[in-house]
Amino acid sequence: MFFLILNSGSSSLKFQALEMPKEEALLKGIVDGIGQEECFLKIEHKDGKSQVLDNKVPNHEEALALVLAQLKNDQLDKINAIGHRVVHGGEMYKTATLVSDKVLTDIQELSDLAPLHNPANLSGIYGCKKFFPNIPNIAVFDTAFHQTLPAKAYLYGLPYELYEKFRIRKYGFHGISHQYVSREAMKVLKENIKDFKILSCHLGAGASICAILKGKSVEISMGFTPLEGLMMGTRAGSFDPEIIIYLLRKGYKLEEVEEMIQKKGGLKGISQTSNDVRELREDELSGNLKSELAFEMFVYRIQRFIGSYSAVLGGLEILIFTGGVGEKAYYLRKRVCEPFGYLSLKLDSRKNKANETIISTPDSEVTTLVIPSNEELQIARESYQLLKT
Repeated sequence: MFFLILNSGSSSLKFQALEMPKEEALLKGIVDGIGQEECFLKIEHKDGKSQVLDNKVPNHEEALALVLAQLKNDQLDKINAIGHRVVHGGEMYKTATLVSDKVLTDIQELSDLAPLHNPANLSGIYGCKKFFPNIPNIAVFDTAFHQTLPAKAYLYGLPYELYEKFRIRKYGFHGISHQYVSREAMKVLKENIKDFKILSCHLGAGASICAILKGKSVEISMGFTPLEGLMMGTRAGSFDPEIIIYLLRKGYKLEEVEEMIQKKGGLKGISQTSNDVRELREDELSGNLKSELAFEMFVYRIQRFIGSYSAVLGGLEILIFTGGVGEKAYYLRKRVCEPFGYLSLKLDSRKNKANETIISTPDSEVTTLVIPSNEELQIARESYQLLKT
């Protein structure tokens, strides 16, 4: 079967054309900078060739048209289904789901909880329905993997009626990535996922840490929305909610506060220069104190979650780093892991600097791995299973 997989972000569209169940990628790439002055299309072909095209793309529909133009006519004719990443599925969606009018309505209603993501996800789906009206669309939800959280983990200390009326609870995100990398780690180690206590650290512009016990998500740093948890590129992460009330009383408008915690906080808000870890690292080395502080805060919060989630699991046996930062920033991994000697976690400095797959020493009691995320492949796997049954 031939699948087109779309991962629509707020200003990007990642894609793969995959033959299943071979898991063979015929084409993959990204349209980055949608709606911005600088936009490019990066493509990797099956034969190993790659190309970069400069294109100004105003919206996701035109981005999709640009992607489809890269597929040959015979490849377009082979498409059996289109799989989509959808960030927020609430409590309703626990598995891959065929897109219907009701599903579209539900995704739209949940957009208030993921305003940077669900509308972009919908744009990708509507674009596909326009270009391929007779081909099924499948939604794979970032929240689905975390539907195994126990009530003690997903409920907040708020009046229970808020959960009953509005389903206010922790949902968690990056589930597609956490599910993929945890299972890929088992392939590398040739082990059964049900035998291990795992922490998966997805570190990028968005960041989260997931505790996985016997193959199931039992705790996740992101919450009701993708804002909770770690400090991120521009998102503030967890903080005392009374601060919002305080600022409103001081005369700030709700929209201003929302922009501060979503787009002006995090690494960029502290450093006042950049949300890019690479740039902050360079600034830190050159003596920029605010960049150094931002980097230290990011590291500290990752360490804090690793420590607390190790307690949730009753120990830690496998630690995974993934996401753009987690996969490439060896200096970040080194600093994050330094305090965990009490867990007998030992990094091999050479392997870590080389971004090898297993970066811990043979005598480390915590096997530490770098596993590149491939959300598109995970979406294809789940979409294939849905259509096969």
